[in-house]
Amino acid sequence: MKVLLISDCVVEHIYSSSITDRMKDIDFIISCGDLPNYYLEFIVTMLNKPLFYVKGNHSIDKVYSESGIKADLPEGCINIDQKVIEYKNIIIMGLEGSMRYNGGEYQYSDAQMSWKINRLKFKLYLNRIFKKRYVDILVTHAPPYKIHDQEDICHRGFKAFNEFIKRFKPKYLIHGHIHIYGIKNDWITEADGTKIINAYGYRVIEL
Repeated sequence: MKVLLISDCVVEHIYSSSITDRMKDIDFIISCGDLPNYYLEFIVTMLNKPLFYVKGNHSIDKVYSESGIKADLPEGCINIDQKVIEYKNIIIMGLEGSMRYNGGEYQYSDAQMSWKINRLKFKLYLNRIFKKRYVDILVTHAPPYKIHDQEDICHRGFKAFNEFIKRFKPKYLIHGHIHIYGIKNDWITEADGTKIINAYGYRVIEL
């Protein structure tokens, strides 16, 4: 099963009508945040496959107009923040946002992120009973602490994710937020049996 991962950066190679032919064997799409709605809507329309997303620290979901404020969410896409879903026998969980650094929306302290995880534990335990595993893919915007992250508070990873990996052992943790340029290739790391993947720009992985 092939999955298209996208995050943080609009890629001309993806935002092209030729994506229909080049990525026709993609089974679903995961977005790790900080991408414009038009980009997500284009991809889901062209590929006609489910697109699961979480929001990043720069996400905007409100439009201000003369008629007032209205929600502005990507049409045809599925927000999985603080949800546990199943698609084609793959269990997926989502957690949006970054470390809190200036009080903006979609920013959390480590304690707040742990609380978001705690609210999902019952579903995870049910999965363990009935599916023999807790979760296959954890989708986040920020990375785990000291794995792909950076020293500044904005780009620091969550310790709550490290604890999650040790306790619930997802096969993959897929994140964005950390930009990779040039020949830098440290986009995949394994920790405690979990493959941690930086989806910046785009990646295609096979499950």
